[in-house]
Amino acid sequence: MSLISSNIKFLRKKKGLTQQQFADQVGIKRSLVGAYEEERAEPKYELLKKIALFFEITVDDFINETINEKWAPKPKGDPANLRILSISVDKEDNENIEMVPLKASAGYLNGYADPEYVVQLPKLYLPMFKQGTYRAFEIKGDSMLPLVSGTVIVGEYQENWGDIKSGETYVIISKSEGIVYKRINGKFKDQKKLKLVSDNPVYEPYEINGEDILEVWRAKAYISTHLPLPTPEPTMESLTSMMAQMQRSISNLQQNKN
Repeated sequence: MSLISSNIKFLRKKKGLTQQQFADQVGIKRSLVGAYEEERAEPKYELLKKIALFFEITVDDFINETINEKWAPKPKGDPANLRILSISVDKEDNENIEMVPLKASAGYLNGYADPEYVVQLPKLYLPMFKQGTYRAFEIKGDSMLPLVSGTVIVGEYQENWGDIKSGETYVIISKSEGIVYKRINGKFKDQKKLKLVSDNPVYEPYEINGEDILEVWRAKAYISTHLPLPTPEPTMESLTSMMAQMQRSISNLQQNKN
């Protein structure tokens, strides 16, 4: 018997609940409870999280520990805050780089933690990214020019949000905003929120709270069919501006010396 099926059965009986009573409590059919306990099916992630909360244990303990009379829970935080990343692997057991196209953006918010959903996403092979966990996201809009709408951002999974670096760009997955690509201003660990800044100054910066964030991916590369334009020849106006800036810099250096 799998750990999940045996744990559901043990915890249900420990609470003195019948299969029907337990099913009513968590909002599922009694037949599903039987299927889970008899190892004919396994609950999906969202239901696993709901069951873990019901039994007041963590999802990690629920799926990895043999829960019986001798078992004691380890001191941990709220099981609802546990982040589980679903990945897929190739025939050689190497992690794939799944791509989330624009048309799949809405579905990703519901399926990001479901292995069955993730394995169906398109795959990319980029030989320069062999170590680590990466995912590609197609972005839309003009808020991060010169990267245009349709550009694909390849991001590395950011497990520890306290390591997010101010000034760098990330793909942020959140309940309220969906999938966005922004530059981060400040550090998450200071206020438990992120300030998102667009490279296009037309768009105002805004903040997003930590409890609203689902995933964070640090941008490592981009793929685009929009080739950059050549650098324009300097004009008299631009040269004059450069000379004025140099004169101001020299003047500031001289003042500092005095």
